[in-house]
Amino acid sequence: MVNEAMKRRVAILISGRGSNMSALTEAAKAADFPAEIVVVISNKADAGGLAKARQSGIPAVTIESKPYGADRAAFEAALQSVLDRNKVDLICLGGFMRLFTAEFVQRWYGRMLNIHPSLLPSFSGLDPHGQALRAGVKISGATVHFVIPETDAGPIVMQGAVAVRDDDTPDSLAGRILGVEHRIYPDALRLVASGRTRLEGGVCRTMAGPAADALLISPDAS
Repeated sequence: MVNEAMKRRVAILISGRGSNMSALTEAAKAADFPAEIVVVISNKADAGGLAKARQSGIPAVTIESKPYGADRAAFEAALQSVLDRNKVDLICLGGFMRLFTAEFVQRWYGRMLNIHPSLLPSFSGLDPHGQALRAGVKISGATVHFVIPETDAGPIVMQGAVAVRDDDTPDSLAGRILGVEHRIYPDALRLVASGRTRLEGGVCRTMAGPAADALLISPDAS
């Protein structure tokens, strides 16, 4: 069991249904999980994840981004005040559909995580599943990374992979990768919150179990 006082305080930022948020909050219920979800923040009042958070007993806050328009710094000032009020140590982005200023990202460098449904640096940006299928890759997956000013970039904490099938559509591939996302995001947060990661020259080094000999090969020619 992890001492409650030692747990890292985490905010999850969402804009929609909160699928990865649910995976993180479920994992954080474990007594030995080194982080606690102290607040969920959405930039959209109609985000489905807000109700899910409240049902889990987690405070949920809306900071509507629309009134701020292009003034990202003003929105971030409001966001930072909520983070400060909740004494947040780490941020997890879970489908948060708003870009940050470089200043905000630098302030949280090494303490803000994102998940993207591709094996970065391949297929960043929009429609990663369509990109993967058009490229004809045989393996795709999801990546948890620290956030930097560049979109879908930054030191990679953890990746998970699935085989791509010949009959896959963007939706079918997305569905299988979502299962990977829900597994690796809590595991990545566990690594970071327990102090088992360090950043060296833009690369994340992890003190995790050995997986050097693990292989995922697709297609199977046997």
